[in-house]
This record gives sequence, structure tokens and C-alpha cells, in this order.
Amino acid sequence: MKYEKMVREIVEAIGGKENILNVYHCATRLRFQLKQEDTIQDETVKNIEGVLSVVKGGGQYQIVIGRHVGDVYQELLSVYDMQKEESGLKDAKEFKEEMKDKKISSRFIDTISGVFTPILNLLIATGIIKCFLALMTATGLMDATAGTYQILSIAGDCFFYFMPVFLGYTAMKKFGGTPFVGMAIGAALVYPSIAVIMGGEPLYTLFAGTIFESPVYVTFLGIPVILMNYASSVIPVVLVCFFAAKLERFLDRCIPQLVKAFVVPMLTILGGVVLGLLVLGPIATFASNLLGALMGFLFEINSTICGFLYGALIQVCVMFGVHWGFVALNVNNMATLGYDAITIAGLASAFAQAGVVLMIMLKTKNKKLKGVCGPAIISAMFGITEPAIYGVTLQFKRPFILACLASGIGGAIIGFGGVKQYSAGTNGIFGWLQVINPQTGFDSTVVAAIIACIASFVSAVVLMKIFDKKLGIDHI
Repeated sequence: MKYEKMVREIVEAIGGKENILNVYHCATRLRFQLKQEDTIQDETVKNIEGVLSVVKGGGQYQIVIGRHVGDVYQELLSVYDMQKEESGLKDAKEFKEEMKDKKISSRFIDTISGVFTPILNLLIATGIIKCFLALMTATGLMDATAGTYQILSIAGDCFFYFMPVFLGYTAMKKFGGTPFVGMAIGAALVYPSIAVIMGGEPLYTLFAGTIFESPVYVTFLGIPVILMNYASSVIPVVLVCFFAAKLERFLDRCIPQLVKAFVVPMLTILGGVVLGLLVLGPIATFASNLLGALMGFLFEINSTICGFLYGALIQVCVMFGVHWGFVALNVNNMATLGYDAITIAGLASAFAQAGVVLMIMLKTKNKKLKGVCGPAIISAMFGITEPAIYGVTLQFKRPFILACLASGIGGAIIGFGGVKQYSAGTNGIFGWLQVINPQTGFDSTVVAAIIACIASFVSAVVLMKIFDKKLGIDHI
């Protein structure tokens, strides 16, 4: 096994298998939930070959590995036989153990990351398909009415349309319930009959004349049901699964063993679907719409300043693993508004890191550091900044700060230029595809995004040159 030695050293350094409550991974990190972190020697973990750095945040002990983290994760599960039964009910005591003694903010971050991390790569993959389709139609290389486009569009849209199904799985698993029950609840929210019902004439309208005005097409036991389009939605299914997991654990304790196998999931699905469609779904949809509108309003007040702040601080958020709230906001905005004008302000951050690392590579005399810089620059140009941050800039501190400032400059240009993100994807050069409007194609905002990225790279180089002597990198 290629990573067995590394895996065994990591587990031993963090207190052994018995100290691990849960583990999963994102694009570059192993994310552990541990019973105790206080006794762990961070330097011991950092010195393990293959480990780039250690981050503590959001109730997690995060070990930065790099792009091959998925292979390391699979080997970890294999070596320590840690793969759990996906279809079984997670022990309630274990779930409570994960959540206790955590601050509310840590619980929120841990929950968001736990729900979104498993689907992040799929989100990016299908988003890139949509990006290339936008590029093809914008350049006239493909007709949007052609069969080829329509087939490829299905491949790009399938995940987004049925996102509540996927989130139902990850959310239910995170909240300690049975994942497939969560999938069933998510599937109910996007059931085709809902769109058919909403296509008819409403019985009457609730909250007429307000921002919450809602036509009522059907009732349930005489109770008016406010139907919503939950395709591509995020918040409703997560909220429903939170309560469904609690209901499932309650039923698991109450239902006799003889009929538990089918009665518990049956009642959980019934309760989750009814509660979701009648109460939680509409409330969550109203809340998500208001959240997107609020953040959009703040950007309208002064998009340049907001863009600078987001661009300058996003890498700090990533460093501490507290950026998941922005991920949820991004997905929610694209689902409710069709675009996101907020998190796209961080598009130039990868170029800023690449510019700083380039200058360090040119100045340093350390061959090992030069060897790290080259791959880190390439990785950053394709949107993965962890090797640049943890392998290079953060260890010198000031270069990391300069990279954040350069990223802020790019964010300000993006905010000023009114750039919007229309599909999911990654940062770096492929990130330029995300800002192509599927309706209008190439416009001034696409140019502004490219200029912002170039400006961040150049600014990083200039700032490194200005503070050259204070950094002292040429002596390393």
C-alpha cells in the first residue's frame, strides 16, 4: 500500500483509532473529529512525510495532504477498517458525542462542511461541464437547440436539479440518521407532480401584497400547502433532514424490534415529507431568498469595498476551514437568483498566491523550497491554493499577508465590474468560464474578471518587490 506508512503515523500521532470520532476529506485535507485534541503534538504531525500542515477550526483537526488526499483517505479506511455501514442508523450517542462541548459557531461550521464536503468534487465537475457549454454557445461553436448541446446539458444539469437528493444523503448522515431515508425525502421535494400541481390554477393566495405572497394550489387535511420549486435548492432539505434524523432516533427507541426495520423508515419519510412540504420547506425557502437578497443588497451599497474585503479575507477563512458558510451561500444564491455576485470576488486569490510564490522561487537559494514552489504555482493557477499557502507563503507570514492584499485588489475590481458567477467550478484559469453569462455570452464582466486575476498576480509580484529586503527570502 502506497500510503500505509503515512496513514499509520498520522493515526498514531493523533491518539490512535480510539480517539477518532469521524473522518472524511475535502479537496486537499483529511478532516478528523477527535475526542481529544489537547494532547496532540502538532509539530509531530507536521513532520510526517507527506503532510503539508495542520489546521484547527470548526471543531475539526484538519491535516493538509494535497490533491491525493482521496487516495490517503481510502487507505486510512482500509488499514483501520473504518468504513461504516452506509444504510444503517448511526448511533445516537456517537452523534451527541460529536456535537457536545462545541461552540455554536463550531457546530455550524462543522455541520456545513460535513454536509457539503462529500459532494464538492461532483459540484465542481458538473459545474465545469456547464461552463464549457456556456463557452461553446458564447463562441458560436455550438447551437443551444442542437441535440448535442441538449445531451451534454443533461450531464451538466443532472446534479444541480436533483441536488436535494444528494444533500438528503449527506445531511441525514451528518445528523446521525439513515442516509437513504434522507435521499427519499430529497426525492420527494423534487417529485415531478409538484411542478404539475403548480402549473394549475391556485385555490387562493396567502400573504397577498407582501414579499411572502404565495399561491395555494392544494391542501393537506384542510391545511393550505405552500408549494415551492425545490429543484437545485439547498437549505430546505438540510433543515428537513435535521428534524427527520431526530424523529428517526425517537422512533428507533419506541418501535418494537419485530417491525422496526420497515416501520421506522416509513414513519420517518412520512413525517419528514409532510413537515417539509407544509412548514419547513416554505420557511427555509423564504429564509434563503432573504439571505441572498440581503447579501446582494450589501454588494449594491458598495460592491468595490465588499469585493476587496472578501477577496482579502477568503484565504484566511480557507486556512482556518471556516469558509463553508460561503460555500452554502454560493450554492443558495445560484439556486435562488441564478447567479452569485459575492463569492466570485475570491476568484483572483489563486493568482495572488501564485504571484507571491513565483517571487519566492526566484529569490530563494534553497533548492528544496524551489522544488516546492514550482508545483505550488501550477496548482494555484488551476485553483488549488493549499500547496502554495501551507507549503510556501504561510511559513514566511508576510508573503501570505501580501498575497491577501493582492487578492483584495482583484476582489475590488471584480466587485466594481459587477462580475457574477453563473455556474459552479474551481478558481484559477478555469474560473473564467464560470462568469460567462449563458444568455448574453462574453461581455464586460468577463473582461473585468480576467483583468482582476491578472491585476492580483501583478500586484503580488510588485508588493513582493517593494518589500523585498524586509522579507529576507534571498537568504533562505
